[in-house]
Amino acid sequence: TPRFTFTIFQPSLSTPVPQEHLGRHGKPVEDSPGIPSRLLPPSLSWLPSCPLGRGSGPLGSGSTCDYYHSIAWLEEAVSLFRLSYGSWNLEDRSSLEDALDHLAFSYFMAGNISHALSLSREFLHYDPSNQRVSRNVAKYKKLLEMGTGASASPLQRPNSTRLQSRDAYEELCQRPRGQPLLYLSCSYETNSSPHLLLQPAKKEMVRIQPYVALYHDFITDAEAETIKGLAGPWLQRSVVASGEKQQKAEYRISKSAWLKDTADPVVRALDRRIAAVTGLDLRPPYAEYLQVVNYGLGGHYEPHFDHATSTKSPLYRMKSGNRIATIMIYLSAVEAGGSTAFIYANFSVPVEKNAALFWWNLRRNGNGDGDTLHAGCPVLAGDKWVANKWIHEHGQEFRRPCSADPRD
Repeated sequence: TPRFTFTIFQPSLSTPVPQEHLGRHGKPVEDSPGIPSRLLPPSLSWLPSCPLGRGSGPLGSGSTCDYYHSIAWLEEAVSLFRLSYGSWNLEDRSSLEDALDHLAFSYFMAGNISHALSLSREFLHYDPSNQRVSRNVAKYKKLLEMGTGASASPLQRPNSTRLQSRDAYEELCQRPRGQPLLYLSCSYETNSSPHLLLQPAKKEMVRIQPYVALYHDFITDAEAETIKGLAGPWLQRSVVASGEKQQKAEYRISKSAWLKDTADPVVRALDRRIAAVTGLDLRPPYAEYLQVVNYGLGGHYEPHFDHATSTKSPLYRMKSGNRIATIMIYLSAVEAGGSTAFIYANFSVPVEKNAALFWWNLRRNGNGDGDTLHAGCPVLAGDKWVANKWIHEHGQEFRRPCSADPRD
């Protein structure tokens, strides 16, 4: 019996680019095999061929893709798009058609040809001239006629995960917005700073342990757009610390860039505001440059600590100790997903445009606070931008002194 091999067509730069995959001014958009890049803004067209993760991260196992989790997230995205179809501006934004395209491919790779065909037909209802998807539909039909993928077995959750905190992470990311927060209190704070006398910071106390505070209206819309515009041309695949090196990791799907305070007066003013609110010294080398991060559809950062857990970490190259504190500024709103989840503390904070989330990474005795294990939940719909400022422990000796209790 002759053996047939079917390839579900996905364009790449090595093949002729169909019209539907031409970017602005008719230039080709980079595609990875299996993933049409127009699902994401141009800045995130590097997303690997497994729709939400591949490799040794929690969304993948070994060299195979984890379609169990990618299908779950994409199903949610498709559901949200169906509810609001036509009400969003699709310029440089994801759409129902894009999510359907990804989801169909995921089901195909998972062996469910029948459902891949159904989703592709729905795609063609909205975009009937798409030749690539039309060819895929014909190939799906042929496969089904040959008896392939007609009755796919249920997807099984992968047994191998990178972190034991996976279940808690998933549960937190699936919680609805507006969940109750403990120890909730709000106040206007000047922190004895002259910069805040006329316009105090709007502080919402989220948690006592770990100490987490949310500062509302921390920046303006204009400042957020300026920072995004400055970072845009310099965005590169985000890396993580691994031993003594920094490397790309599939459990952090985003792009990032670093901005010095000399890049623009807005960045310099933001540094002064952070110093006023936190009471900490941000002068070099006591703080890192401002890191701007962009997460597209499916963009996420699996549970991690901001502080170094090994003295061999690249963080110590600054010669200013470990990261004592983090302040993360939300530069955009997100239609769905993208919350910041604190795994061991069992709570999450939804994205709030122009707000800043602050927490201490280290206890007063200099040890890392294990309760700060946190994650950036996958973006289900929209585009998430944040700016991170990491402050180191040297220079803060009299600003956050040790406690009389060595356990604190």
